[in-house]
Amino acid sequence: GRALIDRIGALPGARILVAVAGAPGSGKSTLAEALVARLEQAVLVPMDGFHLDDAVLEARGLREVKGAVQTYDAEGFAALAARLSHAQAEVVFPLFDRGRELSVAGAGVVAPSDRIVVIEGNYLLLDRAPWNRIRYDLSVFLDVPEARLRDRLEARWRGFGRDRAAVAAHLANDLANARLVARQSRAADAVLVIEKAHQEPGET
Repeated sequence: GRALIDRIGALPGARILVAVAGAPGSGKSTLAEALVARLEQAVLVPMDGFHLDDAVLEARGLREVKGAVQTYDAEGFAALAARLSHAQAEVVFPLFDRGRELSVAGAGVVAPSDRIVVIEGNYLLLDRAPWNRIRYDLSVFLDVPEARLRDRLEARWRGFGRDRAAVAAHLANDLANARLVARQSRAADAVLVIEKAHQEPGET
């Protein structure tokens, strides 16, 4: 953790984009939040704000696979990443509200003084357009065995109060997305291999 923080802090430039990528349940959010807490002039930008709305997913027959790559506004996210690479202006972005299962426009702000932007999401390094057009100053990938992901994801959905059938459906979707990420992501600058079955709050 310290070596990664030092590596990010030493990157030159007025605006630094750091990608934290990995499968669902790999610990991306925990790591990204920890980095932002420990770096100066850093801000967090989650990819999840670019979820398509449930009404759009219903119309496209995609509601049951929400979270799959085709259920995001990928072009919109790529446009945001391009804007974030310039430090001169404020950039406003959407955030995903898990309690209401929808994206909230204008809920996040990156100020000109925010030198380091830590972006986290499943598909940041996916080797297909438009994801592979996005350039980061440093990319980090969390490599977690599928058995560990299964344990974490099952616990997550149970924690949300889902019944057994709903947990099984969410788990199947999440693991399919995890396999896509594992097989079709570009090489990262740094890979963190996570072997623990469970990650405690605040662990990186």
